[in-house]
Amino acid sequence: MPPPVPAVRRMSAVGSRLNPEKFLGQDFQQLHKDFCSNRARYLDSTFPPNESSIGPGLLSPEDMKKVEWIRPTKMMSDPYLIVDGESRFDFAQGDLGNCWFLCAIGAITSQSEIMDQIIPAGQSFTKDYAGIFHFRFWRFGKWIDVVIDDKLPTIDGDLIFVHCKTRNEFWPALLEKAYAKVCGSYADMGGGFVSEALADFTGGVHMTLFPEYEELPEMWRLMYGASQYSSIMGCGTPQGETSANTVLPNGIVEGHAYTVTKVTKVIRGQKVRLVRVLNPWGRGEWVGDWSRQVRVLADSGSVFRMSLEDFCSSFVSVDVCCLTPAFLDGSSPESWTTNKYEGCWDERTAGGSMENKQSFWMNPQYQVKIPVLQEEEEEEPRPNLQVSLMQKPDNRHRRLVRHRHIGFCVFTMKDQKVFPASFFSSNAPVTRSQRSSDTREVMQSFRMKPGRYLIVPFTSTPKDTTSFILTDHSRKPQVNKQLPR
Repeated sequence: MPPPVPAVRRMSAVGSRLNPEKFLGQDFQQLHKDFCSNRARYLDSTFPPNESSIGPGLLSPEDMKKVEWIRPTKMMSDPYLIVDGESRFDFAQGDLGNCWFLCAIGAITSQSEIMDQIIPAGQSFTKDYAGIFHFRFWRFGKWIDVVIDDKLPTIDGDLIFVHCKTRNEFWPALLEKAYAKVCGSYADMGGGFVSEALADFTGGVHMTLFPEYEELPEMWRLMYGASQYSSIMGCGTPQGETSANTVLPNGIVEGHAYTVTKVTKVIRGQKVRLVRVLNPWGRGEWVGDWSRQVRVLADSGSVFRMSLEDFCSSFVSVDVCCLTPAFLDGSSPESWTTNKYEGCWDERTAGGSMENKQSFWMNPQYQVKIPVLQEEEEEEPRPNLQVSLMQKPDNRHRRLVRHRHIGFCVFTMKDQKVFPASFFSSNAPVTRSQRSSDTREVMQSFRMKPGRYLIVPFTSTPKDTTSFILTDHSRKPQVNKQLPR
């Protein structure tokens, strides 16, 4: 019996960067025009200023009774969306455990192209003000445009969640509200992975590094190389014995997400490899070599420098996100090609992992070709294939999403067009994702020989159904274009 043919289709242009999908069908331009014409203030019925938008368990019943939703124009006489440009020093975390989200904001503030995509131009509290704003995020293969009103939750006149150090600047609070709307509520933003927010801000190529398993020279090559491509990076510390964010004697917070803002080298008698890090709390820093304790820095008290060695001993993961896969090998963006596919595991195609020998062959199957490159063989072979598998949510509320354990295997293709159970029982994968994981996305970079390969995404358990996006980035031969005569 031949294997089922999955519904393979490449991602459509709907939801592109230039034409994002209207989240919940709300058209910002039309709504803004209507409320301006009527000289009215917009109130968002899909994310109303009430307890449901804050969500359960975030505030005590006593504090919830004190919450008042106020527009910035009512808080002060001169509110601004942005004051002197967006900066990583603008904001500090509030009463919400979303450091993973805020550290991603800290990473993108230095990337004007990304910020301009997320915060569309032409919005203010003065000209054509109608109490309505919009922001853009990349979500599961599509860019979306999210409309909100500007009523913000406060207690005793102070913002409850993220707030600006410049009190009349509101872009972080409104951006956080728009993302909370996408997630379902503010409470749905509690706890998460930096990689999620980095991807949702860029739609870029993502990889996770684990300092414990990487040699220092390779760790430096990847991080320093990524910084040369304007990549954005975040990092995480290990969990402590308790779930609390315990501050260690060296100033590092356990179970906390930080932003990597710069990777650089300095010469002081010898070359020193440094990593500059931002604490999204807006305070608290590393106490050790290259810290403020031993050097006078002009940066905010939440920013500090560490040697690569100290950095790798303090952080357990580093997430890198870039608009191009070229950072993987130091090539030009034109050297790579990308394919994105939407797919799903259903009752017929959820075959489970390779341990399920009788059903693994039923999983969706995708092909990729690695060409022969007309280049000199590299002294240190670099990746020429990156595969990403992202599962899509089954619930709008982020806290209620059930992530399956997912992974993928890569097989060398034989001269055949169908791949039944017998193929997988007699052929071992040439490589695979390091492990199946219940995170939103698993990804891996590989160095593959030229040839044709079969990528098989799977859930660990057969008949475990959900939708997914499979993306492959692969090197392609450089084409020497002939100029017209």
